[in-house]
Amino acid sequence: MKNYLTYSTEVAEGMAAGKAIVALESTIISHGMPYPQNVEMARKVEQIIRDNGAVPATIAIMDGKIKIGLSEEELETLGTSKHARKTSRRDLAYVVASKEIGATTVATTMICAELAGIKMFVTGGIGGVHRGAETTMDISADLEELASTNVAVVCAGAKSILDIGLTLEYLETKGVPVVGYQTDKFPAFYSATSPFEANFRLDEPQEVAEMLKVKWELGLNGGAIIANPIPAEFSMDEAYITTIIEKALQEAEENGIKGKDVTPFLLGKVKELTEGKSLESNIELVYNNARVGAKIAVELNK
Repeated sequence: MKNYLTYSTEVAEGMAAGKAIVALESTIISHGMPYPQNVEMARKVEQIIRDNGAVPATIAIMDGKIKIGLSEEELETLGTSKHARKTSRRDLAYVVASKEIGATTVATTMICAELAGIKMFVTGGIGGVHRGAETTMDISADLEELASTNVAVVCAGAKSILDIGLTLEYLETKGVPVVGYQTDKFPAFYSATSPFEANFRLDEPQEVAEMLKVKWELGLNGGAIIANPIPAEFSMDEAYITTIIEKALQEAEENGIKGKDVTPFLLGKVKELTEGKSLESNIELVYNNARVGAKIAVELNK
């Protein structure tokens, strides 16, 4: 792995000191938000994790290396690059070998975190089963990774552009526990609630850490979802956001947008139709996930 993994000074020193490390994805920086909000958000997320006792490790691919933690210059490069490739499991070997800039998805961040020995990962929302997947077979690689990779993912649920019911069914089939953090409902990214229930409710970081410890000590391979709702003051009304998403989906279909291009298009269209409110919600839910993820990581590290 020394040929492929490199560590930022902060992460290397944190690991040597036995500190809790929290992985962060980079697709949210390169494809999820415009510049400069993307870099500002990334820096603030890292600081929130530090403020809560852990060490942030933003993961990306540059110069033929998997970077576990980025310098200020590397973060800026990622945030401004027009050529960063959205990198999932399928793409990882190619991007490393070709020395392209790669922004890691949820799935790839999980892979790289496990290679680096990191158990906790904070993101915005997970991918899942897309609407109409019964005919398109469009199912995010995130779900397969959650089934096999021993990394816990703190998120604000699944993006509401997805079929949340089928996403939860898929996760159940794969044996992935879905924990509602201080909630009984499974959150829907922009909204704190959805019509669906989480598998379990846990209210304290220590309780989540204990469950994860037991899970992996029992040899139950695979990740876990810690579904942390967006704070109430930034939550958008379920019916309102559903209507917006329906309009965005219709436009995507009319324009023949498919595959991995669908999510960036839909998120951009939702931002446009909500007059920017969705971007604010997106940023705030990531900050909230960073706080919770750092606290769980600290407890798990004990």
